[in-house]
Amino acid sequence: MSVSGRARLSNRVMNLGDLLTEAARRFPARPAVIHGDRTWSWAEMNARVDGFANSLAKLGIGPGDKVIIHARNSHEMFETMFAVFKLGAVWVPTNFRILPSDVAHIAEASGARAIIYDAEFADQADAARDAGADLVICFDKPRDGEQSHADLVRAGHGADFNAAPVDRDDPCWFFFTSGSTGKPKAAVLSHGQMAFVINNHLADLMPGMTENDVSLVVAPLSHGAGIHQLIQVARAVPSVLTTARSLDASEVFRLIETHQVTNIFTVPSILTALVSDPAVDRHDHASLRYVIYAGAPMLREHQKAALGKLGPCLVQYFGLGEVTGNITVLPPRLHALQDGPGVRIGTCGVTRTGMQIEIQDDAGQALPPFENGEICVIGPAVFNGYYRNRAANEAAFRDGWFRTGDIGHFDDAGYLYITGRASDMFISGGSNIYPLEIEDKLVACPSVVEACVVGMEDEKWGEVGVAALVLAPGADLDVAALKTALSGSLAGYKIPKRFEVFDALPKSGYGKVTKALVREALRRRMADNAGTTTREAAQ
Repeated sequence: MSVSGRARLSNRVMNLGDLLTEAARRFPARPAVIHGDRTWSWAEMNARVDGFANSLAKLGIGPGDKVIIHARNSHEMFETMFAVFKLGAVWVPTNFRILPSDVAHIAEASGARAIIYDAEFADQADAARDAGADLVICFDKPRDGEQSHADLVRAGHGADFNAAPVDRDDPCWFFFTSGSTGKPKAAVLSHGQMAFVINNHLADLMPGMTENDVSLVVAPLSHGAGIHQLIQVARAVPSVLTTARSLDASEVFRLIETHQVTNIFTVPSILTALVSDPAVDRHDHASLRYVIYAGAPMLREHQKAALGKLGPCLVQYFGLGEVTGNITVLPPRLHALQDGPGVRIGTCGVTRTGMQIEIQDDAGQALPPFENGEICVIGPAVFNGYYRNRAANEAAFRDGWFRTGDIGHFDDAGYLYITGRASDMFISGGSNIYPLEIEDKLVACPSVVEACVVGMEDEKWGEVGVAALVLAPGADLDVAALKTALSGSLAGYKIPKRFEVFDALPKSGYGKVTKALVREALRRRMADNAGTTTREAAQ
């Protein structure tokens, strides 16, 4: 039936804040958040969130207002997400490790009205205030002119807060990109989009999850782990927060055993660190059903090490923040411990439910299986664009497809293989080189624990590959042996021209090894060692 001439159909959707309301209604006394020796029930969490939302509303925060959160993981940070959502405002979490100047940029780019922060980050709070966030709220030790989070929770406590009505495309979260190609940009995530993401994660990543599961948080709630928390709240799954200020494998495995944890979200470098620690053998972790890793490709040797320690519970997904993790999935049944016939080594899985992927050439034409091109995607999980950034949006979208900037190909059965980021590729002597393939071969060498390959300037070749390595305990760098090992599986022009050994590779605030940080470290190292040839491969 035609709707021509009638009022447009409503795009009204559920406010995501009501996920918490529903969990509290159905399971009021069950645990919601566990942190150290404290446990908060769903009813307690919802009451605290409603109290905070009531107070924020009286302070003038309402639909569309942007609220920055700059803090470490805590139950208070968890609460801010749902209070901001219920208000119809926009949650703007940051990486707590970033500098005050970075926070100032985020405040300016988002037009933030407020910042909520941990007391140790006073400089970041000042930077946000100077950039226009005139409402400043501190979790623990407010200064003159600031509000106390605890006081605001108490002041508004006792009265339910009715979540603001929202439409499908109303923003709920500004997910700031890492800024590897310039200043971080605000990817706009909406209530309707995120409702699809929640259902998609439940269908593809954690099927069968119920209130009897338990989740452990080992990554910052400001990014991927925060999205993971929405899925837990949707199923009233309690979340256990770690107490250590940095990754502590002993604490992680103790908490898994104590609380019978069933699911974890993490990134490959953290997962590798966990299963490499002796603590993995000291605690019972048989309760784990889904250990979900994303954010970067996992090298095959690291994948096998994790499978060997944890068993068939690994779930991989590929998806940028702009697509909220919803591009591919590789479930436990498709993870193989041993290489062999039928094992698809290096794949990141198959297309997520309700999404579509196309491999495109530079002109936007679809490519056939086994041909590398840019991975492009459409579907309900794709974000609403970058906030107030027309140039970035024009570059990111083509004919309705979101361009991920990742390079890869399908095989003939529809499994996706990522070759690398377009920005990671370098050209040596006219040949395109993608580091991921080289890194996978390096880590397969017994002496190498971690590897990151980047292109560095070279007078003769334009660029050459330089490998940053972490060696196994007691191992020494043997360039000739490495070259010999690589020559059996790599073309000669792909073998790095220089190798540098580090105690640990530099990582971002989210625990990921990034090319930019490694390249910077290599430049410093090579400047310090100018003229040294002991670690250079023969030309």
